[in-house]
Amino acid sequence: MKNTLSPTAVFSIPVRIYYEDTDAGGVVYYANYLKFFERCRTEWVRSLGCDQAALLRDEGIVFVVRNVSADYLQAGRLDDLLAVTLAVEKLGHTHIVLSQSVCREGTPLVTATVRIVCVRQTEQGLKTAPIPHDLRQKLEPLP
Repeated sequence: MKNTLSPTAVFSIPVRIYYEDTDAGGVVYYANYLKFFERCRTEWVRSLGCDQAALLRDEGIVFVVRNVSADYLQAGRLDDLLAVTLAVEKLGHTHIVLSQSVCREGTPLVTATVRIVCVRQTEQGLKTAPIPHDLRQKLEPLP
């Protein structure tokens, strides 16, 4: 598996399941799927040429998860090689809605809808902010 992205394709990263990802029965602990989704989103943004560290440092901009709705369909197990994917469902002024999944050999184990929001760090706390123009231009062809 390799990272892929195009306006007609889904972005995907491989994830191998290690002992640390599982419970005592060798089944992936449910909260770890959220970590896998986060890794996929981070690699996706990186593949778009967006430096999240620079956004934070230079503009005080970060992306936060506003909402997640997940369906756990089948168990991932120790040593599985999984594909974690995402596709843009909706691009708003300040938010992005993503469809994400974790699959084993094409079979979905977990599917989710994730809403991320662009926020700016201010002295008063986090405030909703427009998605930066350069990133928006890369995202507009995707939904």
